[in-house]
Formats: sequence, structure tokens, C-alpha cells
Amino acid sequence: MADFNGNWRWRTTEGDFDRFLKDINVGMLKRQAAKLISSEHHITQDGDKMSVEVIATGRKAKHQEYTVGGTFGETEITGDVTEVSTEWDGDKIKETHKCAAFTYTLVRELQDNDTMVLHIDSPNVKEIKRIYKRM
Repeated sequence: MADFNGNWRWRTTEGDFDRFLKDINVGMLKRQAAKLISSEHHITQDGDKMSVEVIATGRKAKHQEYTVGGTFGETEITGDVTEVSTEWDGDKIKETHKCAAFTYTLVRELQDNDTMVLHIDSPNVKEIKRIYKRM
């Protein structure tokens, strides 16, 4: 089981993140702002229990508490409320975000002790990678 404990700061994105945001119905102004936002993930993990605080520049922090293998509700950047189902995929955590308007997956993995990668796929956009470094 991977240990995601720690504070992680976004460094770079690989792939067309703007196209992904458009695919999940994020408007132009929010997509433009997303290009300027830096984020941090502060993660506390106890086995399958996860506490993730996402802090983004200029936005209210988002807090997620869940047990891998369960579900939780989350309000997306679009304002849509999604049901998020979680599961272990080897040493990775897979989240599937579903609402009436869209579905996408996010897979959290440790590339090494100092690098966390979020792989994001939507129906029309594949292979987005958000790369974070340990702080």
C-alpha cells in the first residue's frame, strides 16, 4: 500500500488540461483562471482512511475525507455535485467522479518518494498528468 502522507505542491501539467476542463463543462473564464492557479495537497493517510486538503491560490480550500473503497460527495469547479467512488488499483487510488453532466477519473500515484502524479481522464480527453512534488 502506497503512503501518500505529506504536503505536495503542484509543479507542472502534462497534456491539454484546458481541453479536459472544457470537456467537463468548465466555462472559459474559469478555464483561463485555472492556468494561473497553483495548488497544494495536504494529505493525511491512515491505512485506507484519507484526509486530503486541497489549497488553491485565490480559492477556498477543499477538504475530502473518505475511506478507499467507499464513496463521498464533492462539489466540482463547475458547481455540479458529483458522487466520487474510490478504490485501490495496486498502489494507486482511483477516483471516479460522476454527475448528470459528466464523468471523469482521477488516479493518484506515487512516482517516487518525492513525486505524486494525478492522472486525469474524461470521455474525450486522455493522459492529463498533474505533477506534484513533496514540500
